[in-house]
Amino acid sequence: MGSGRTLKLAACEALQFAGLCAPLLVVMQRFAAIVAKVQSGGVGVYWLIVASSVAYVTSVALLIWVPLKYLVFAKKTFLAGRKKWRPVALVFVILSTVPCFAFLIASSEIQILNKLRHDTFVELPVSLILFSLICMDVAERIRHCKLTIQDDVTSRDPDVPSSVSTHVEHISPISSVIPGSRLPGLGSPSLPAGHRVGDRTRGVPGLRREPNGTIPRMPGNVGIEPGAGQTGTPRSGPFGFLWASDARADVLVDGFLFWMDTAEMTRVASHPPICYSGWVCPVYVFCCLSCLRVAMAPHHPSLSWLGVLLQDLPFLFVRAGLLASFGLVSPLLYLLKNLLVCLAFIYFNCMTKLRIFNTQRMYS
Repeated sequence: MGSGRTLKLAACEALQFAGLCAPLLVVMQRFAAIVAKVQSGGVGVYWLIVASSVAYVTSVALLIWVPLKYLVFAKKTFLAGRKKWRPVALVFVILSTVPCFAFLIASSEIQILNKLRHDTFVELPVSLILFSLICMDVAERIRHCKLTIQDDVTSRDPDVPSSVSTHVEHISPISSVIPGSRLPGLGSPSLPAGHRVGDRTRGVPGLRREPNGTIPRMPGNVGIEPGAGQTGTPRSGPFGFLWASDARADVLVDGFLFWMDTAEMTRVASHPPICYSGWVCPVYVFCCLSCLRVAMAPHHPSLSWLGVLLQDLPFLFVRAGLLASFGLVSPLLYLLKNLLVCLAFIYFNCMTKLRIFNTQRMYS
């Protein structure tokens, strides 16, 4: 048991450290190749930048990353209650993601000034940056889960999303199902000794008597099919495997869906007309700002307005400008998504508080 837990911890830490270092080394190597192509002494400049990137990664790992991990696992007071934000994710974005996007912008600017079309950073660097963020996010959220057994609903970590629907049954008050009864505290008659509540419900239609004589419950539930969505419920038949679901697997899906809009925006920047123009700077800047959302704990209430402020609203204006300047370089689906998310957030959080939308206040 201990060896398995240690192995899972080592795998998560190795995955996060690789995600911290790999994008930096790849982006710096391509930046060094562009600078070497522009400068006269290309070989010396190339190896100087590569050596600087290795020194930066080593310094960050020894001076910041390892001490931060020690403070997190030691459960220090200012990091013990990490319920609203995630310090590891925030440091990851600041130390790795922000420098990567900075060197992407610098590489594009160098090529624009020198009229050089050497590398548009089409696929590998940007995909590696986002993939490292996904791996870090998944490792942070799944490290508290048991990976060798089936999903346990009772011991699930709150950061892991759950699709389990609780079987809720409506409990009717005694005063509404027992004739002659009153609410507690208003002269409610006392029951004789040995008389159970279940005995007074005989003959009442729609009620079933519990074996232990407890308060009866209405049959069925409120809008939920009995047994629907319950993890661990046995399914019979040859197609029972189609009902299989696990919240730990949903973490992987949620991790990729969380970055789909940012991934599409970075893909737009790889087009040569945009990469060698002034639009590449705002595109990468707003993509970098959208990455800061990962520092907030999953399913936290503040994550919705952070998504609008850091992603949907800036992406809406950037995509509208790109559409006016370059045409359909990005699908209209993402532009409509940003627009509808912003409008829905403003309507449901601001406009519904007005008197004209509050019918209860109008007729009170």
